[in-house]
Amino acid sequence: MTATAFSDDDRHFMRVALSLSKRGLGNVWPNPSVGCVLVSSEGAIVGRGFTKPGGRPHAERVALDEAGDKARNSTAYVTLEPCSHFGKSPPCALGLIESGVKRVVSALEDPDRRVSGKGYKMLRDAGITVETGLYGDEAHRINAGFLSRIVSGRPIITLKLASTIDARSATRSGQSQWITGDIARECGHLLRANHDAILVGAKTVIVDNPTLTCRIPGREAQSPVRVVLDRNGDVPVSAELVRGAQKVPTWIITSQDKFDEVFEKFGKTGVKVLTAGCKNDHFDLNDVMKRLGEQGLTRVLVESGGNLAADLVHRDLIDRVVHFIAPSLIGAEGKAMIAELGLYHLSDMPRFQRKSVRPVGKDIAITYEKITE
Repeated sequence: MTATAFSDDDRHFMRVALSLSKRGLGNVWPNPSVGCVLVSSEGAIVGRGFTKPGGRPHAERVALDEAGDKARNSTAYVTLEPCSHFGKSPPCALGLIESGVKRVVSALEDPDRRVSGKGYKMLRDAGITVETGLYGDEAHRINAGFLSRIVSGRPIITLKLASTIDARSATRSGQSQWITGDIARECGHLLRANHDAILVGAKTVIVDNPTLTCRIPGREAQSPVRVVLDRNGDVPVSAELVRGAQKVPTWIITSQDKFDEVFEKFGKTGVKVLTAGCKNDHFDLNDVMKRLGEQGLTRVLVESGGNLAADLVHRDLIDRVVHFIAPSLIGAEGKAMIAELGLYHLSDMPRFQRKSVRPVGKDIAITYEKITE
């Protein structure tokens, strides 16, 4: 099959749609975060949309509502195949057909078996020209969490790290607040806003008593679900995130044999209690991720201590790393970011590809993605 020759205008408008799609990240789970742009035959944008909080309305519906009658004979640029099934709202593919859209350019096919290829077929059967694959890699990267949940049953996991130049996260005494500066910490809060959930271990809650909310002015409502791994039910009901569970969703994952005890302990707090498998007095982290996927989560940010971080790395569950580095030194007596991995050979090192390096005030932020090939 001959590849579609996309025009410069096609590339421009799809980039606009991709930019729009990022706005929903962290707010639309379990749905994908989609962007849509409707362009008239004269080349003017007549409708824009992205998936709204909670996953509805979908991007196409938002763009069509904005365009109104101007949608007729337009081209729709969408970052994911329009849905074709009847759920809580009619299919977006049907909306595009009924609005008189004449051409659809889509970045990526939806792997959800309810949609996969069916949206394109519905459009083509209605006489609409459908062209696919424009900036598919970028669309895949933006919605990697949704795609992972559909294909593999688990969300993608981003590990956030903050350290000195010599990779120390705290002094010998455990002091860590604050190694990085204000701007880096604000970027960390933006990361929280762009993820569905934030994952920590019980020890982090007991020692640091964090709130784990997004504290960027105007985006407080985008605080992620707080998820705590607490195998034995050690988290106190006086913890800040438990006290705030009525306002910001808080989940505690415990072992099956402790469920009744933990459920009773937190029964009146608003905390949701889940279970996951355990092996040798440790959580089966693959099962933990499966449980989070079953709950609909697509993007999980890990802000844990070194032990949980090491366990996740050891089990090959880290998909992305965001590392904030301060221009300072602590020395070998300081606390390492990640606990021991038990490696003896360089060939066994988990490897990541650097995707970006950017200054954040006096610090820098480096983003990595797991090498999968």
